[in-house]
Amino acid sequence: MVEMTRRKRGGGGAARRAERTSGKVVTAPTITRNIPDYEPLTVEALEIIERNAETVLEEIGVAFVENPAALERWRAAGAEIDGEIVRIPRGLARKLCGTAPSSFTQIARNPEKNVEIGGRNLVLAPVYGPPFVRDESGRRYATMADFEKFVKLGHMSQWLQHSGGTVCEPTDVDVDRRHFDMLMAHMTLTDKPFMGSVTEPSRARDSVEMCDILFDEGDGKGLNGRTALVSLININSPLTFDGIMMGALEEYAAANQACIISPFIVGGAMAPVSVVGTLTQVLAEVMAGVAYSQLVRSGAPAIFGAFVTSIDMNSGAPTFGTPEAAQITYGAGQLARRMGLPFRSAGSFCTSKLPDAQAAYETANSLNAGLLSGVNFMLHACGWLEGGLVADFEKFVMDADLLGTLHKMAQGIAHDEDAQAMDAIREVGPGGHYLGCAHTQAHFKTAFWRSNLFDYKPFETWAEEGGRDTRALATARIEKLLADYETPALDPEKRDALRAYVAKRHAELDAERG
Repeated sequence: MVEMTRRKRGGGGAARRAERTSGKVVTAPTITRNIPDYEPLTVEALEIIERNAETVLEEIGVAFVENPAALERWRAAGAEIDGEIVRIPRGLARKLCGTAPSSFTQIARNPEKNVEIGGRNLVLAPVYGPPFVRDESGRRYATMADFEKFVKLGHMSQWLQHSGGTVCEPTDVDVDRRHFDMLMAHMTLTDKPFMGSVTEPSRARDSVEMCDILFDEGDGKGLNGRTALVSLININSPLTFDGIMMGALEEYAAANQACIISPFIVGGAMAPVSVVGTLTQVLAEVMAGVAYSQLVRSGAPAIFGAFVTSIDMNSGAPTFGTPEAAQITYGAGQLARRMGLPFRSAGSFCTSKLPDAQAAYETANSLNAGLLSGVNFMLHACGWLEGGLVADFEKFVMDADLLGTLHKMAQGIAHDEDAQAMDAIREVGPGGHYLGCAHTQAHFKTAFWRSNLFDYKPFETWAEEGGRDTRALATARIEKLLADYETPALDPEKRDALRAYVAKRHAELDAERG
């Protein structure tokens, strides 16, 4: 019996090793939470925040700078305009927000990888925006080659459903052209959904027009109202909406593309030091931004965003993974659900300069807060380092591996007849073991989450293999993922049409330069 049990276990181990070493790309479906959200704010506290946010909009107002068209839209909607300050009557912003959908589908060029954003779902996307990268050679400015490498790693990552946007800022390409190269990378190197450019309204328009080419179904209608882009619209907190970001929002909303309306909160600098005060400002800014998207196009998809950090009051440096940031994230999730909007927050946030213990603790705190707060779209889910200044290759795969725990936790705890395992308890009885029992044999492949990165070997084996730390294991993981990577197929005619579009736009930009 013992010998038979060993043979069975050996076969199972061989099967698991074959799965782990297979080059096949498997993307886990969107996380669906079967666990409750953590809601620390009482109804009374939520109502106070909502009432105070309406007071902010009505009495203090928000600034729409360098955007006369926005001021006219607000004036027509019934707001009071004083220079560039918009004062929104109590109830108007919330009423306008009511036309934004509570959930929506973002399409991918592989329809099996479409994602539903909202409800009980959680979509994971990688780091966004760092000008620097770090790998085994050190910290340096990011290049387009780095960007493409990140997109490939994201494509190969099992737990990421989304390719993200500006995974790093390729500084070796001119600012007015790099969005073309980044979009082409997302469109050709992966078949997961992705984000658009927001650095200038014309670049948002380019993003939409390139998606018209990529997603055309052969009838010349392009996107035809479908949502293929989620794009990050940051508010210049406190209470300021600049013309560039709002210009990008206008382009996307008009085309029925989704916008994350996200205050950029650094507590103590760009928002009050108190949790409730910060949530009041966050809600006021989000309501104004989402309402404006609905003035551009009623029904355009919008996401309630909350990027939250605090500062070290001695040095002024941002801090991540703190209790206050978690409290604000939980509270923002409650407010988003009361508005009936999808929620974006959290990520692999940390301030550490290296993927070390500090980075791990802060990242784990932020990721878990995101899961429990009810986040629907998690940007920065992997790769974030040094307060967002650096996209780190090794941390990218460390974090991407850890995201599997969110999938597992979100499943909740089954208590059906099979999960009760009474047959197993009867079979083993007193003094036995469960390794060979029928219940274990039926479930050993799926019973426990397993890392594709961490080392669980005995000390002697670990030492014989070089005593590698987690970063060294991550470097090896990167090499394997890139070796296994295969470019997903794309219709050659669409590829040629995209290249022709980019060439045409380059020529137009050259002409504008003179």
